Amino acid sequence: MSQNKIEATHTQFYTTPEGSGGFQFIDGGSIPELTLAYETYGELNAAKDNAVLLFHALSGNQHAAGYNPAIPEIGDRWTEECHHGWWEDFIGPGKAIDTERYFVICINYVGGCYGSTGPSSINPETGKPYGATFPHINAQDIINSQLLLLDALGIGQLHAVIGTSTGGLLCINLATTHPERTRIVIPIATGIRTTVLNRIFLLEQILAIENDPNFNCGNYYDGERPDRGLMLARMISHKCFVHLDAIERRSRRDVVQTNDHFDWYSVYDQVESYMLHQGKKFVHRFDANTYLRICEMWSRFDPVADGNAENALELFGRSKTHNHTYLVFSIDEDYCFYPEEQAALVSCLKEADVSTIHITVHSDKGHDSFLLEPELYTPHIAHTLNA
Repeated sequence: MSQNKIEATHTQFYTTPEGSGGFQFIDGGSIPELTLAYETYGELNAAKDNAVLLFHALSGNQHAAGYNPAIPEIGDRWTEECHHGWWEDFIGPGKAIDTERYFVICINYVGGCYGSTGPSSINPETGKPYGATFPHINAQDIINSQLLLLDALGIGQLHAVIGTSTGGLLCINLATTHPERTRIVIPIATGIRTTVLNRIFLLEQILAIENDPNFNCGNYYDGERPDRGLMLARMISHKCFVHLDAIERRSRRDVVQTNDHFDWYSVYDQVESYMLHQGKKFVHRFDANTYLRICEMWSRFDPVADGNAENALELFGRSKTHNHTYLVFSIDEDYCFYPEEQAALVSCLKEADVSTIHITVHSDKGHDSFLLEPELYTPHIAHTLNA
């Protein structure tokens, strides 16, 4: 047993109190009851000032560290791929986020499919899954919902907020819409706005799901799921998450089948088969309605509008006022959030005179480097947290 490894973990659930009025969304929609699935690591100190909130990426979940083989409330969606924490090389005693010093919280987004209330959840008012009736999700909805849990835990101010990929968007939003709630801000491989390229990628994924004959406007829980549409959406995204050279290496190494065929075309290339394998694997662990809502949240991300600010200078001036420290990570071969996007963020922070450290990671693993190469991030994260 590794001394710096978190072993067994379990998911906890927070539900808004009865009579609280449920949860209101930015677009005007509401749900009568909100449940959030979350995991914690380490101990919250007596002063409750050592908490670190971690936002997961688009298809991530609350299980960031340790081993969790089953969540009965989720059922068969909790596949073997989910059992090990997605950031466990970063969380634990002596690691980037040292659980002997810090209390780490990771929460599944509202609208998610891993235990938080989402489209696949049962609407208590109808006894059926929400499906198409589940509201649209704004980045601020995710922030507001997670602050409810922090309030319930008695955490007024976080030591740090950390977000990876799309989680980094939320990291920035929390720091600028509720600047009093954190001291340190660590956005990793993310951006300050949604680029034209990302909006195109996201639209392609949304259309892939919507055009699946089984989608049925989002009301598919009593019938066939839109697996082909979700599989195609995942393939569209996967090519920008993983460096193309890495895809070629993995397709040579992994044992995959090359006898897939469609109505006319037959797959014969290892790369094609590898991509199909990734798509097929994904549909077993994710929900198409959740995927649509997170894609929409990402596509419409606008921190200036969410923060009711005049411009980026005013927005990040709040971080200056509250003495935030930012640690911004770029990945030089990132095809999802290009390094220019973090450069734009850093430029805004410096213009607002916010204390900022900008680290560029050199990696041939692309966007997924933040999942795979802890040695490139740990010294900088640990130093910033401990300082």
